[in-house]
Amino acid sequence: MTRSLYVASRPRATDRTLAVQDKYTGAPFEEVAVAGAQEVEDAIAAADAARDAMARTPIHRRAAALRGVASALRDRREAFTRALIAEVGKPVALARGEVDRAIETFTISAEEAGRQGGETLPLDATRLGEGLFGMTVRRPIGPCSFITPFNFPLNLAAHKIGPAIAAGCPCVLKPDDRTPITSLMLGEILAGLDLPEGAFGVLPCPDEGRDLFTTDDRLRLLSFTGSPKVGWELKSRAGRKRVVLELGGNAACIVDETADTDRAIERIAFGAFYQAGQSCISVQRVFAHESVYGRIRDGVVERARAISGRRGRDDESAILGPVIDAAAAERIVSWLDEAVAAGARVLTGGGRDGAWVEPTVVERAPRDVRLSCEEVFGPVVLLAPFDEFGAALAAADDSAWGLQAGVFTARLDRALQALDRLEVGGVIVNDIPSTRADAMPYGGVKGSGLGREGPRWAIRDMTEKRLLVINRRV
Repeated sequence: MTRSLYVASRPRATDRTLAVQDKYTGAPFEEVAVAGAQEVEDAIAAADAARDAMARTPIHRRAAALRGVASALRDRREAFTRALIAEVGKPVALARGEVDRAIETFTISAEEAGRQGGETLPLDATRLGEGLFGMTVRRPIGPCSFITPFNFPLNLAAHKIGPAIAAGCPCVLKPDDRTPITSLMLGEILAGLDLPEGAFGVLPCPDEGRDLFTTDDRLRLLSFTGSPKVGWELKSRAGRKRVVLELGGNAACIVDETADTDRAIERIAFGAFYQAGQSCISVQRVFAHESVYGRIRDGVVERARAISGRRGRDDESAILGPVIDAAAAERIVSWLDEAVAAGARVLTGGGRDGAWVEPTVVERAPRDVRLSCEEVFGPVVLLAPFDEFGAALAAADDSAWGLQAGVFTARLDRALQALDRLEVGGVIVNDIPSTRADAMPYGGVKGSGLGREGPRWAIRDMTEKRLLVINRRV
């Protein structure tokens, strides 16, 4: 059976299909319908037509719909877990965790739906404002376009669709062609909601019609999560619409001499290797004080070797899966080879078997090799010692990226110094940069993107402030 796409809140079959592979076996897992230019046009037209109806939908109905999505995900938790294992290659515990996070994201979105308040303005603070009463409200901007990546196909869709419903904005979603299944399963849930026709569309679209998600002027916002090269190119073609970009990074983690090294080792190994490093906040670079460097190095190597042996898709203790495809694995290993040729030393790992890449620990990698200065998006971590905390901050910040950073320290002054010095969207103290709570503002600076996700902050981007002024002098 071919899984339908969704146009104007309803399932639709097409004569074009896509076979989604099981990333563990390489065998076909499911077949899904593929959108062409006509389906995308129909979905955008329906979202545009639903603009007023969505804006007029009372907040309590939007919140009830979002709670309904969370409830349905809870009921179908195992089915979504199995789909994530197959289409992404997640180990079972991480797949289940993503479903749970999506439930939380829709729940938080429901709560935030009723918090879109405005403010009263003291216009009489100036002479010309004397006798004037001012207030602001927030109103939905209209249809939104969402493009999501392969690594968290369910929760990243939730982080876009949940706030859109909360704000009262119709939306169209283009999931990654390699991982469309859970987005379409989410569409099945959304189709049962008490929302206007055209409130959403979910359209896998590998070829014709995909540009409309970016260029169509009826869409008022583009929210893209994915590669920097694609994201900045889409922004250049987005026209007058708002653009939110989450584009990844090469996250750094600093461990000073006062840190709890046992905890740092445990968390660094997890952050570097979970989901085969396919996270934009994966721990990629670690700077450890020279007095604890040897302990950190040996501990991370030991854990990398232990993680390498736990690969079963249904092993509850496994955190490592395959990378998304063999081409990605080949790229990762080629970057390793380049670094070794430039003088880097591989302490463990470095090999691959098809789409499986061994957890890899590297030291002495030169600053200018791609392994150091680009986003690896694989299970590779680079280690280096430092002798002075300011030098570690400078090394961590010597990057074109700025998503999140982690600092392990027992000193409050150093935590605040990191906040002041590191040009990143978030500084995580006594944990890894891979830390993300779905209620927090999440996003980066520099090459890592524009804007913030997290339901409250996404809703702000999907609404606009409108001013009311009443002349009380007449």
